[in-house]
Amino acid sequence: MELRDIEIFLTLAEELHFGRTAERLRVSQARVSQSIKQQERRIGAALFERTSRTVRLTPLGERLRDRLDAGYREIMAGIEEAAAAARGQIGTLTIGTMGPHHQEIRAVLDLFRQRHPQCALRTREILPTDPFGPLRAGRVDIGILWLPVREPDLTVGPHLHSERLVLAVGSDHPLADRDRVSIEELGDHPVVGPEGPIPGYVWEAHTPSVTPAGRPIRRGITVDTLEEALTAIGAGLVISPIGPHVAASRVRPDITFVPVVDGPVLRYAPVWRSADETGLIRAFVEAARDAQNTP
Repeated sequence: MELRDIEIFLTLAEELHFGRTAERLRVSQARVSQSIKQQERRIGAALFERTSRTVRLTPLGERLRDRLDAGYREIMAGIEEAAAAARGQIGTLTIGTMGPHHQEIRAVLDLFRQRHPQCALRTREILPTDPFGPLRAGRVDIGILWLPVREPDLTVGPHLHSERLVLAVGSDHPLADRDRVSIEELGDHPVVGPEGPIPGYVWEAHTPSVTPAGRPIRRGITVDTLEEALTAIGAGLVISPIGPHVAASRVRPDITFVPVVDGPVLRYAPVWRSADETGLIRAFVEAARDAQNTP
């Protein structure tokens, strides 16, 4: 029995009228009659009792309707689920962010969830010293990373948000009592260095290697994680530019955060593996663009 024949049978069992069934399914009444006759010949018994005035199910027809209805609904649900997956509306999408940066893209996440309620969003942390590792290992589908990103295997999406970095110094550091500092003053103190596979051009956007006047900025202790960096800063070993939202989530008595009047401004965007782009990723990028254009 073809799926269309099942649909005709179930619709007629509901409508109990050949004309309304044909109209509802947008087929001819002859097509409905032919389908029912074929099904009755195949089964070997009548499924409907027909008179000039009425159509009703036979007891055998009622049993067949009850058995087919559940299966038909399951089939149609499976087809719709597959179509939704093809449109990028179902599955799991893992977003990687640095520290609390998922809070900065809340509007994007909310819009994506609203549009694709069947998709599960998961967030994982990306270490600043290894921004591309989780992407290439497949642990995240999209990384929210600062720019520039110039990697041949990765695609960069639309700008999401920006932040002007502040300077993290130990509470006993000479710069701790200042209302503001200049990036030029980084030439007077050792700064945190990354101990990880982050490309030099990416770290340069965060912590430049020279001051605006061309003086070298010395690299001090190297770290893998933000907590390692904060521990070294609190001990007075180094200073470091840091994102203000990260700073707000890491308030501690041994560290002071000082505004940098001309400090680096980091621009963040979604980044994903070009070869593994999916419908879910395209849907997220679309939500990112639309969220940026929403007042």
